[in-house]
Amino acid sequence: MNPIDKTLFHILQRCGLIAILRGVQPHEVVAIGHALYDAGFRIIEVPLNSPEPLASIRALRDALPADCLVGAGTVLSIDAVADVAAAGGQIIVMPHSAPDVIRAARAAGMACAPGVATLTEAYAALAAGANMLKLFPAEALPPHVLKAWRAVITPPMALVPVGGIVPESIAPYAAAGASGFGLGSALYRPGDQAPEVAHKAAAFARAWQASFGTAPATA
Repeated sequence: MNPIDKTLFHILQRCGLIAILRGVQPHEVVAIGHALYDAGFRIIEVPLNSPEPLASIRALRDALPADCLVGAGTVLSIDAVADVAAAGGQIIVMPHSAPDVIRAARAAGMACAPGVATLTEAYAALAAGANMLKLFPAEALPPHVLKAWRAVITPPMALVPVGGIVPESIAPYAAAGASGFGLGSALYRPGDQAPEVAHKAAAFARAWQASFGTAPATA
């Protein structure tokens, strides 16, 4: 395990809530990042189809403590992996499971969460070096599907549903064996300010604690 892998492992033991800040802008991202950190979030993703995403990733990495992983989502190419690494990113999140992108992320010392929708894709991603699997879209992979996957992809490999997750989704997926959750528009929409994000983050943190019995670490 490299240092980022160790940090990711420990984060998921405590709170596997992953903030997806699609559409966030650099001038507002630090305040939102601090609000999420204070709520117990320790993984923050800025999708690359956001305005100036690399600037936001750099701002978050410079502003937040070392126990918070910062990275990029919607990473589609090897070149994008290099750009994220140069901006200080530590985790690559993908909507697909291209082996060359996964290998590039791992070679750069970053964690990688490719998007998978079938077991065939999941095993191909694992063979390429993925250390977390993004079940996407979660709407097409309900808890009973995740439970079936867990019969053959056992912990500590993380299975993380992403897509349409709300606080009420946490309990059934947790019971099925989820390790974490990628939270998009139910947590942050473009234009949301830090206090509003903090309020929504607290609701997710309560749902996590109720389902997993561990309280997210707070600042």
